Amino acid sequence: MNNLAIVILAAGKGTRMQSKKQKILHDVGGKPMVAHLFASAEKVASLKPVLVVGPGETGVADLLGTRGQYVVQPERMGTGHATMMAEPLLKGKAGRVIVTYADMPLLRAETLQRLADEQAATDAAIVLLSVLGDTASSFGRIVRDASGNVLEICEVAAARQRPDGDAILAIPELNVGVYCFSAEFLWGNIHTLPLRQARSGHEYYLTDLVEFAVQQGRSVRAIIAEDSAECLGAGTRAELVQVEKAFRHRANAHWLANGVTLIDPETTYLDVDITIGQDTIIWPNTYVQGTTTIGADCVIGPSVVLRNAVISDGAIVKPFTHIDGS
Repeated sequence: MNNLAIVILAAGKGTRMQSKKQKILHDVGGKPMVAHLFASAEKVASLKPVLVVGPGETGVADLLGTRGQYVVQPERMGTGHATMMAEPLLKGKAGRVIVTYADMPLLRAETLQRLADEQAATDAAIVLLSVLGDTASSFGRIVRDASGNVLEICEVAAARQRPDGDAILAIPELNVGVYCFSAEFLWGNIHTLPLRQARSGHEYYLTDLVEFAVQQGRSVRAIIAEDSAECLGAGTRAELVQVEKAFRHRANAHWLANGVTLIDPETTYLDVDITIGQDTIIWPNTYVQGTTTIGADCVIGPSVVLRNAVISDGAIVKPFTHIDGS
């Protein structure tokens, strides 16, 4: 069975955000962060993506409606437990299952497809996404054998208790928390996960499935992210700033490569759902937001705000203009 299912873990409250709403409903790049990840999932999934939500949480379903499938995780008992909740919707319907966090809005459809393709080509039990990062990171380390196969994901706390802990912590390859499973392996093993002690109680961790696969002689592979920004999450408002900057850098690079002049990209703010015509010039301190469409050969700014606006070919938008077409 070649169908690909995608499970999006969206039950976290995000208490570190200090907000009245879930962190994944906070905007980055012009729309809620879960909407970006969901759009990537929709492009590659064979079935409607499944969103695992918390009890009483309706914001995600209100946002995405019938485009998604929803299942409630009654208690927050870890990533393994959350994934178990999706089993009744997916077992027997897909041969591969990707599981990812909802707070990774920069994760691209192309990367999800790479994971799925690698699993299909190798029949690995698990193909996971990794990133090369700072060895001071709190992320788990990817431990490989001489052939490049993954032997384990070692968390920082566990590494500190091991004789080889210093060598483990010096590994720059980090676990991102995005996995593509063989569905047969996932559903055959997930209910045997051990219950682990966590800060907030007891939890089941998906990472323990790596150990299961190795013990069963199954292959576990890791693909290193081509763009480390894809692996950014936003659990705090400070992290949200970094994700927003990464979005802006990606959007600006796209338009610079497609015939648009940005006089100062560092002070130009472009949302992801806009359109800009060829040979348009955008001056500094300009914000192009929402679903704004700018024609070709325009001159915009400086110090202009356009939101859901339509700007015709050849238009000159004077400095300090604010147009809201909402």
